[in-house]
Amino acid sequence: MLSTILGKEEMTKGINILSLNDPNLKRLFNTFDIPELDIKKNYFWSLCRSIIYQQISGKAAKTISDRFIALFPSEKNFNPKEVLDIDIDNLYTVGLSKQKASYIKNIAVAYDRNFINENNFSLMTDTEIIKQLTNIKGIGRWTVEMFLIFTLRRSDVFPVTDLGVQKGFQIFYSLDELPSIDLMNQKAKKWRPYRTIVTLYLWHAVEGPIEW
Repeated sequence: MLSTILGKEEMTKGINILSLNDPNLKRLFNTFDIPELDIKKNYFWSLCRSIIYQQISGKAAKTISDRFIALFPSEKNFNPKEVLDIDIDNLYTVGLSKQKASYIKNIAVAYDRNFINENNFSLMTDTEIIKQLTNIKGIGRWTVEMFLIFTLRRSDVFPVTDLGVQKGFQIFYSLDELPSIDLMNQKAKKWRPYRTIVTLYLWHAVEGPIEW
């Protein structure tokens, strides 16, 4: 089953349904403004960006991200061929580790060989997209989950391994320590099919509005 796309109207609808299914969430919804997910057309850049954001702070990632796109004349409209053509040493200069630079090159190769066909994403479930993209070295489940949330705007993504989500969950439920994944998944059952919305609010509780 395909996830719903979270536009502004769907976001409001989802918040209303979540408030009925789990009234405790009203405390979270009443604390922060309704989040908005921007439409992103450059899927290749979105995947590269997810690699950049792996396991570092949002502030550091944004700095590297800005330096990365400045390498290309077209900036955010750059394409896989441009990444394939650029010397990998140039990628190191913007703050990318050797590992992340190679992962971004791997994504460019996948596009070049038509392993990734963007036109198919609208016909694929979240699980199918995760399965396909995690076959590319360097792309793990978290990276695809960020892509599903911030680029495809899928409604039912809950990245339980994300530290920000775990901290937000801990704060919301006043826990003494970070929650277990089992506990998070158990609580989130009643949040389907709008777990993405709760994810965005949990992030906000920890880090403020998410810039992606």
